[in-house]
Amino acid sequence: MTKPYKVLDLFSGVGGFSLGLDRTGAFRTVAFCEKDEKCHRGLRKHWPHVPIYTDVRELTLGTLQADGIVPDVIVGGFPCQDISAAGRGEGIIGERSGLWSEMFRLIRDVRPTWAIIENVRALSSRGLTLVLQNLNEIGYCAEWNCIPVSFIGGPHERDRIFIVAYPDKPRLEGRERPILHECASKLLARERSSCEGKLSDCWETDTHVLRVADGIPHRMDRIKQVGNSVCPQIIELLGRAIIEADMELSHAG
Repeated sequence: MTKPYKVLDLFSGVGGFSLGLDRTGAFRTVAFCEKDEKCHRGLRKHWPHVPIYTDVRELTLGTLQADGIVPDVIVGGFPCQDISAAGRGEGIIGERSGLWSEMFRLIRDVRPTWAIIENVRALSSRGLTLVLQNLNEIGYCAEWNCIPVSFIGGPHERDRIFIVAYPDKPRLEGRERPILHECASKLLARERSSCEGKLSDCWETDTHVLRVADGIPHRMDRIKQVGNSVCPQIIELLGRAIIEADMELSHAG
């Protein structure tokens, strides 16, 4: 497909998805959707010309088209509060985690070439089946796996499930899957040989937040935002895997 890939970043938070994809050099975020005004400050600072929508429930294909926004890729980590083991256990039909239905609606209506969906590991038993069924209903294949930050050299585990979806096209039939697992494995091996197992910033700037009595209350909102964010290095890896998969498929076609 034509690059750069144009990204609609839902549930954007501090922009972890967009930061990781930016690092590939082949993705460009064309719109955010985030309700937290405190997060808006960071998004506007780093992506000053990218519009921010504030309510995913009101965002529609018509709105995007009226604003001249035609995304190729939709990404987002929909709320995990009802799915997380620390929550009430209502699962993906809960009030907050139920916003998956809005993300799904946008994928269905926009029909992106790729979608990347993130949530906590517990989604595997509290909603993954519904996500996959929804995607299958609109003709999308999906690959998924749990990837902890420690897998790519991070100093903590932070295990999260990532789902990569794409339209089920005839050119994919007969090809051994999963595409992204194969590509990501090759890319990770390449990164390990060139950067000792680390991606991009190589973790040197990873912030250590200690649990101490004399904490930093004036920055608690920032810590919360970072805690809710995805790991940019993993998103970068997935973005590079998408690029490589598209190149391979274009050559095969």
